[in-house]
Amino acid sequence: MSKLPSEIKSELLDHLSGFISEKRYELLKFVLSNRSRYLTVVLEDIYQSQNASAVLRSCDCFGVQDIHIIENTNEFNINPKVVMGSTKWLNICKYNKEQNNTLAAIHALREKGYRIVATSPHTYQTTLNEFNIEKGKFALFFGTELSGLSADVLNNADEYVLIPTYGFTESLNISVSAAICLHTLSERLRNSNIDYLLSNSENQDLMHEWLRLSIRSWRSIEKRFLSQKNIMG
Repeated sequence: MSKLPSEIKSELLDHLSGFISEKRYELLKFVLSNRSRYLTVVLEDIYQSQNASAVLRSCDCFGVQDIHIIENTNEFNINPKVVMGSTKWLNICKYNKEQNNTLAAIHALREKGYRIVATSPHTYQTTLNEFNIEKGKFALFFGTELSGLSADVLNNADEYVLIPTYGFTESLNISVSAAICLHTLSERLRNSNIDYLLSNSENQDLMHEWLRLSIRSWRSIEKRFLSQKNIMG
């Protein structure tokens, strides 16, 4: 898709949209208009599928397109009953091939211009409402259910955020913590003047992926379209 001229891309999307209902197409456009990569989520060694799946569902609900999964000790598993199909609309990047996948993820995200932000009740720097969203895009790191984030994340983080709590329990369940963070920060972005939404090119590419997911015979439809335009598929 990215190799096609912009005009052909637009024509292809218009063509594919004719194979789904108008109501479905409007829903895709609405969701896409609220998607962002300014904020991204990183899950480090989450081993409870219910919690991991709940975080993914929250990402979809609050418009976070990319999720990064670090697998050092625990393999990331998804609970279909919890995600409710949300994962098909998200981009999931896994880090599981290096000796230290946490450092690999941190390096990759920094290369893309992300601030590394650790969520931790133990290291105080700022609350969600005080966190500076204007400094640039940021990656929120969430750790394991028992021990939280690893020393590698805490020692290499650029910033730290916490959710203030006032009870005897020192921390929230990770799925609850992620939902609160995503709701608060995404609402702050929506009420700001920050250019946090996807670019036009990203919009086109993602709409293309979503239309393919919505059309069973998309391969033959695209092949005929590109053939008529004298373009190799």
